[in-house]
Amino acid sequence: MKGLKYYVGALLLGACSMFQSCDSDDGFSLGDIAVDWVTVHVEGAGAYSFTGDAWGTMWPAATAIWGYRPVEGQRAILYFNPLYEGFQSYDYGIKPESIVDILTKSVEELTPENEAEYGNDPAYIKDVWIGGGYLNLVFSQHIPEKEAHRVSLVRTTDELSDDGYVELEYRYNTYGDTLNAHMIEGAVSYNLNTLDLENVKGIRLKLNDAVQGKREVTFTRMDEETPESAKQVDFSEMNVR
Repeated sequence: MKGLKYYVGALLLGACSMFQSCDSDDGFSLGDIAVDWVTVHVEGAGAYSFTGDAWGTMWPAATAIWGYRPVEGQRAILYFNPLYEGFQSYDYGIKPESIVDILTKSVEELTPENEAEYGNDPAYIKDVWIGGGYLNLVFSQHIPEKEAHRVSLVRTTDELSDDGYVELEYRYNTYGDTLNAHMIEGAVSYNLNTLDLENVKGIRLKLNDAVQGKREVTFTRMDEETPESAKQVDFSEMNVR
């Protein structure tokens, strides 16, 4: 452990030397902590980088995260210390402090044969937006007592709506397990890269909202700002698949 602490200290000292000053004219210091929703990119054996929805491309020049196993395209909330702007080919060199992986899924095809599996239970929606090439959704859920609830983004047809929108539905399946009164927070990001979004007006999302009832949300921008509330949620107990 003593050797590890020495190594971490040397790594941070080296990072400060590389950047000339961690308290320099760049406006960053080792006490600065930022947060962003990010997409993980595998760069090689044990090497990875991030693309933040707000911060752009980021390279871990130092780290407080040990043993993290990156998955290409994984969405996460990243807490980090920005160290240097314009680091090599990246927008920023950073020191990751903490990372929380977010359930990351693809858009699925809804058919009469599989509709029951996707369900359509009322969902407690808190935030929903498009950023980083993903549709991101934050919700509350009853703690499952038997199995993880299923959250899905589905499409029933490849055809556009009459007014030029891609039509999607958010489906929630509790498997009838909603007896636990205690609520926990959850989040999911759906990869939109499989959709043809050229020459469309946007995306229209159908929701079965537990509070507002069945409603639609229309997105005409494919890169919205992350809601501040979505950066501060504790997803440590999240239990969905």
